[in-house]
Order: sequence, then structure tokens, then C-alpha cells
Amino acid sequence: MMIVEEAPAFTEAIVARGVARAFGKVQAVQDATLNVPRGQVTALIGPNGCGKTTLMLMLAGLLKPDAGQIRVAGADPRTDAAVVRTAIGWMPDQLGSWDNLTCLQTLTLMGHAYRIPGAHARDKGMALLKRVHLDEFAGRPARVLSRGQKQRLSLARALVHDPSVLLLDEPANGLDPRSRVELRGLVRDLAAEGCAVLISSHVLSELDEMVDAAVFMSKGRTLGDDAARMVAEAKTRYRIWALDPVPLREALRAAQVEFDEAEGGVLMRMEDEREAARALAWLVGRGIEVHRFGPAGSALEQTYMAMEEDRR
Repeated sequence: MMIVEEAPAFTEAIVARGVARAFGKVQAVQDATLNVPRGQVTALIGPNGCGKTTLMLMLAGLLKPDAGQIRVAGADPRTDAAVVRTAIGWMPDQLGSWDNLTCLQTLTLMGHAYRIPGAHARDKGMALLKRVHLDEFAGRPARVLSRGQKQRLSLARALVHDPSVLLLDEPANGLDPRSRVELRGLVRDLAAEGCAVLISSHVLSELDEMVDAAVFMSKGRTLGDDAARMVAEAKTRYRIWALDPVPLREALRAAQVEFDEAEGGVLMRMEDEREAARALAWLVGRGIEVHRFGPAGSALEQTYMAMEEDRR
């Protein structure tokens, strides 16, 4: 259980403004700005090489920015590194592990690093292994774990010290479908317990069901309000399938409703779910045999594809 006591007055667990970082002549991050509120899951989305991991490393205090301001749990990683390390749980895209240590020893050792007493550190490690469904591997060395199992161990390791902020870099890599569903539920549970979660992933359809907000990056820059507008617009697009699309289209034309033709039906814009419910009732009431009705697809995926089109 995430322990959140005497929550500070600020609601933004992470605040970054105009952050930049270069490696020699390569400008990895040029202008990154984002807010990550407590109790919410925020996605960080962008193509490979756009600067997501570099930005997350700076937020974690593992890289110093060349410019800009960062605050994590109210502290600056450059001057209050100990405060930030205590606040953050960091899950990199690949688990760096001690292959000869067992899973339980790995978590117990991490607990000791955070000054958790011996017996309590072991109990906490066992509880976390159960939470990520690895308790049967408690006594086995990390080297025998599959890629997906190592991802789950990495998540458990990030939770050892009950962080108030979680940075998850591609946490679903290598996970099987059941583990992906369980990860989604666990991340939502952690947010409900008050944790601020920033998650980077390429599995956009799953992020749609997991996140409260999204920050898009391209060429080292966050896209800000433009991306938020694109996500909101994508959520208004609905696809309607009918057994016979001809009467569906005729009914819409007769009512002077705008739509785009699509295979098996139409694409329409709906202001919100209430309008979508009214539209479905209207169509059924006119004898249109609608067999599928819903959002046109992942709003994050649609936004990403539109962003990529602009990028090219």
C-alpha cells in the first residue's frame, strides 16, 4: 500500500519548464515543458530518438539539464538530489540486475539502500513480489527470469521505498497480454493511492485506457497545447457500422448531418458521449441496423500519427 502522509500543498508532483540537454553536437532535448499532477497517470509519447528517455533521466536526477527548470516533489534535482531520490521510483526500460541474487534478495538489498531495516525490508520485498505476481520466483536468481518477468521485478524494485512519484520508461516491453492488463490495473491503483505516474510507452492503445493526460514529444520538444487539442479532437470521432451502409448514409444526408464514408459505415464527430448516445438512439429509431458503434480508435494513436505526418 502506498503511504501518503501529510501531503504537501503543491498539486504538481513534477514541473519542468524549458528543459534542454545536449550530448556534444546532438541536441537530445531542446525545449521540454510538462506538469505531472499527484494522483494521476501522465503519458510521455513520441517517436524513437525524440528525447523521452533523456528527459526522464533528467527528471530522475540522473542527468543534469543544460537549461531550464525542474521541480520534483517541490525539490530541484540539481540542488536537492537526496529529496528527489527519496520521492522518485525509477523504472528504466531494461532491468539492470545482479544475476546471482534472487528476486527477494534484490528487493531486500534495495530496501537496505533506502535504509529500511533488515526484517522489514525482506517483508516489504516479499509483499511487492506478490503484488507483481513474482512470489513463486522469490528464491530464484534474476538470471532465470524472462524479459517480461524482469520488467515486473524492475517495477517492484521501483516501489521498494513507497515513492510519491513514479517514472516508468517502456514498462510494458516484453510483457504478455495478461501481464499488460495487470500492469494497467497496478498503475491505476498506484495513482488512486496518490502517486504521480509518468509513463513512456509505444503501446498507445493500452495507454488510452490507463492515462489521465498525455505529453507528446517530437525532435526534443514537447508539443503542449497543440497536442492536447489534437487528442481532444480525436476523441470526438466515432465510427458507425451498419449491416447495410446505404440506408445509414441516406438517413444522415436527409438530416443534413456531416459524415465521412468509411468501409461498412461512416465516420462522424460527436461533441461528447451524451450526443453519441442520442445519435445511436436516433439511428435505431429510424430502422438503421447498426451493429457496431464507438470511438474511431485510440485518441493517442490518432494524435501520434497526425504528429508524425507533420514531422515528416
